[in-house]
Amino acid sequence: MDEEEIEKAVVAYLKKKGFKQTELAFQEEQQHSNNNNSANSQIDPDITKKILSFSQFETGPERYQEEYSKLRSWAYSSLDLYKHELLRVLYPVFIHCFMELVARGHIQEARAFFNSYREDHEMTHLRDLQKLEGVLSPSHLEEMEFAHSIRLSKVNIKMCQYSYDLLLQYLHKTESITMLGIINERINFQVSPGQPGSISDDAEVVTLVASGHDASLINQKEVHWGLLEDSLEERLEKAGGSVPDSEKLDGDPKEGEVEENKKSVEGGKQGASLKKLKKDKVGVATGKSSRTEGSTVATAPRVKPELALPAIPSEVEHSILEDLRNRVQLSNAALPSVSFYTFVNTHNGLNCASISHDGSLVAGGFSDSSLKVWDMAKLGQQTGPSFLQGETDSPTNEHVLGSSGGRRCYTLFQGHSGPVYSASFSPYGDFLLSSSSDSTIRLWSTKLNANLVCYKGHNYPVWDVQFSPVGHYFASSSHDRTARIWSIDRIQPLRIMAGHLSDVDCVQWHANCNYIATGSSDKTVRLWDVQSGECVRIFIGHRSMILSLAMSPDGRYMASGDEDGTVMMWDLSSGRCITPLVGHSSCVWSLAFSGEGSLLASGSADCTVKLWDVTTSTKAPLKDENKSGSNNRLRSLKTLPTKATPVYALRFSRRNLLFAAGAFSKSA
Repeated sequence: MDEEEIEKAVVAYLKKKGFKQTELAFQEEQQHSNNNNSANSQIDPDITKKILSFSQFETGPERYQEEYSKLRSWAYSSLDLYKHELLRVLYPVFIHCFMELVARGHIQEARAFFNSYREDHEMTHLRDLQKLEGVLSPSHLEEMEFAHSIRLSKVNIKMCQYSYDLLLQYLHKTESITMLGIINERINFQVSPGQPGSISDDAEVVTLVASGHDASLINQKEVHWGLLEDSLEERLEKAGGSVPDSEKLDGDPKEGEVEENKKSVEGGKQGASLKKLKKDKVGVATGKSSRTEGSTVATAPRVKPELALPAIPSEVEHSILEDLRNRVQLSNAALPSVSFYTFVNTHNGLNCASISHDGSLVAGGFSDSSLKVWDMAKLGQQTGPSFLQGETDSPTNEHVLGSSGGRRCYTLFQGHSGPVYSASFSPYGDFLLSSSSDSTIRLWSTKLNANLVCYKGHNYPVWDVQFSPVGHYFASSSHDRTARIWSIDRIQPLRIMAGHLSDVDCVQWHANCNYIATGSSDKTVRLWDVQSGECVRIFIGHRSMILSLAMSPDGRYMASGDEDGTVMMWDLSSGRCITPLVGHSSCVWSLAFSGEGSLLASGSADCTVKLWDVTTSTKAPLKDENKSGSNNRLRSLKTLPTKATPVYALRFSRRNLLFAAGAFSKSA
């Protein structure tokens, strides 16, 4: 009788798992043994008991609740030394228990289980739990992207050897077969010898990765983070660096404190006023220290380009070198001057803003599929308070691209058929890229005021597009979970970077153009080799979607900002987070490093621009971070609040003037 039951249990298991060939082979073998009337061999009673109990466990929804409850109690009652490592197992086991119950159709039991234990995980995984609340039927597991990606993926968990042995002993001793199955199928353990890791590492140790991809293996690949050989900065250093103070331009910032100077820009609906830029008072300290301290850019290693680089026109080269010679050296004692462009009367229609490298052009992408560009020089020529006529007051202005006399203050670019989500100026300001929900990217000429090319390749909305530091090439990121590399002279992408488990929300080029970084809704940042298209780094630690990225000028560090307001500084060579910069209370939409790399600016939906001390952040020992939050306060140099303007875009000019832009919001 036992043998028949075992046979049924084995066949049922093989059917459930979809092992059709194994099931047929098993049934043939059983028939063969029955036909030959071979003597039935005795089966070990312990094995019989385990197989039958396993088949019962497979069917009962109460087993999930019972076994998880016991595992949870055991983990919480473990020795303090190992407890934090063992508790890491609970969250992935919890969500997979819930999804297994839903998949089997036990909806009521799944909801009861979810509500019983969700409080344990709300502190660190609230956003994930809010998404999973919507899973109410087996079909939702396939339809909901987040749930589907979790079920296709494995979780990496780091723990020491002793914690791992304790866990296995517990599972076998208590015969927690359901928990053992989930842990075996859904978790990759990265076991290390020695003592348990510190509690502060918890953000990094539980991570969702595509099955078969090991972040630690990827992060062992070599990354050449230096700058390009024979760059303009290198030529300037060889030529002897700065010009005398007397030759500096009158408009250069000169000393002491930071002021937030605001220009107002009409946001597509009605007029706005233009405030004069106030001159900052300057001391002589900045100019003199500009080359004596030695910038990180000068000491960075040199690498060869993997892309064919475009030639720089001689007049553009001279202009850039002039800007670099007149660059003001910034530090924690010499903060930048700030020019803030405020869009008004946008009626929540502004999706993105972009500022050219010299701050002379400002672009805005709107929900009505339009792209508008303001020329700051033309605005500045108008005398008196200039109330700029927009489309509400003067609809006749709309039909001509920028040549409608002096009446309209912006150039209108029309061509997209959906909201514009991103815009990016070329390094020399002659081209502008825009991306849209219509899944296309468009290249515009700021000289001709015309659309030149429409790039089609993505299948879904394109969230971000960025010109490379040398122009000619650009990168895009999309809802289709890919990033793509393009050149302006080809309509098809040169490379497709696939690997993220969710939307790729932002993209950023490395200073040497050999790599791009992508930030995703899967809470990871990846670094990709442009030549091979391979992922060479996975940066793990954020607890919400990544919205902004910035690369340091020497190419060694990267900053990333997320939806919760956390900014993280990463070392590209090791793939580790050097320090989190906590201070913003809402989404960090923009990040920018100063020209010499000593400061980082972050712009947020909390209506502030924050300036951070990069030098202190990168040199701070990791051990000190656990003692108190004082280090973080030291790293934050200045908070610049706006009245009610969430910060959409930041840009340090080549002369180290900080430009910022955002849309005035009454509700902010």
